[in-house]
Amino acid sequence: MKAIFKNPSQIITVNSGGLNYKRGREMSVLNPLIEHSVVVENGIIKDFVPNSAISKISAEMTFDMKGTIMLPGLIECHTHSAYAGSRSDEFLNRLKGATYEEIAKAGGGITSTMQSVRNSSFEELVKLLKPRIAHFISQGVTSLEIKSGYGLSYYDEIKLLQVINHFKSASRIEIIPTFLGAHTYPPEYKNDHKGYLNLIINELLPYLIKNKLTEHVDAFCEETAFSSEEVDKIFARAKKLGYKLRLHTDQFKDVGGLDVAIKHKVLSVDHLEVISDENLSKLAKSEIVSVLLPGVSFFLDHNYAPARELIDKNGIVALSTDFNPGSSHIPNLQLIMQIASLKMKMSCEEIISAVTINAARALGISEMSGSIEIGKQADFAAFKCESISEIIYNIGINLNKYTIKKGEVIFNNPEIQ
Repeated sequence: MKAIFKNPSQIITVNSGGLNYKRGREMSVLNPLIEHSVVVENGIIKDFVPNSAISKISAEMTFDMKGTIMLPGLIECHTHSAYAGSRSDEFLNRLKGATYEEIAKAGGGITSTMQSVRNSSFEELVKLLKPRIAHFISQGVTSLEIKSGYGLSYYDEIKLLQVINHFKSASRIEIIPTFLGAHTYPPEYKNDHKGYLNLIINELLPYLIKNKLTEHVDAFCEETAFSSEEVDKIFARAKKLGYKLRLHTDQFKDVGGLDVAIKHKVLSVDHLEVISDENLSKLAKSEIVSVLLPGVSFFLDHNYAPARELIDKNGIVALSTDFNPGSSHIPNLQLIMQIASLKMKMSCEEIISAVTINAARALGISEMSGSIEIGKQADFAAFKCESISEIIYNIGINLNKYTIKKGEVIFNNPEIQ
């Protein structure tokens, strides 16, 4: 089927010239088109035509995008959206002075959510996840990564990934499941790290890829979680099995995670709130995407990752919510964009590159998503505004009018006329 999306005030293409990512200064180059429309055929971008030539093109469907700015569909590349329970009590404890690490060591944090997930059925978890995905879609998100990591047992990690995979077919956007069994050590393995590593390496990793539950493996390399040596063992096995790799590292302490990430050529390293100057320079020179999570810094009142320095040193920077019940209970990617401008000193253009083409690169999907280019999927977010600066200026306000996936309008904001 052929469709035309006509008359947007601008088309922000984020064209990368075939690289499928933007680094350093290039993050500020968005390659907008004015007085053009987009021709879509069978869900793929077919052409850009001047508005004056639209009448010469026949199509089954025509969508009038007047008054909107068309962006690539937003890519949400780091979430823990599949969870149960609440950690509002921990939030109050932190307001009284307790740190996230202290709460984790006392049996709260990830372990608290783990208990809730273990006590929840498949059906209950599906019911909880469904509105969270819908909320992301309403913001213009067309690809959404969701991690496991709150089951932390053979049965419960599989259950979580089955829940996430349920939405690969039940949702109207692309869902990318990620295995995060190496999130923290569950209580039953507190004194048996070798036993839990064996469970991950020799049981879960082979099972998950054989049964096509995920192609992505992540790990949390931190003093309260997994050491760099332990992550190295997990990644060595995962790489042999054909997984794509990502890593949480340098959030609270530098325990050697970045060197492991570089060694295994991971897609991305995420967090980086305490990255050293030496490691920052190494990362900026690499092909690894730095996924920065300002919502965590805001929610925990913690350091912000050095976005400005990474960009100035020619790094590849992406942004994400890290939506989870404990350290970033913020399911709002647009708010993250706004925090990045205020606290990380990123420009509007850099932020858009960070939540589109670079976020797609972090997930290994930038060949088909993350920019508006001929031959890519027709994934768009259409914002009702006159300038992209309004998206950042209107803090806490969703200006997304339409979310479009493979040429189909899947969300139309009734509050925006």
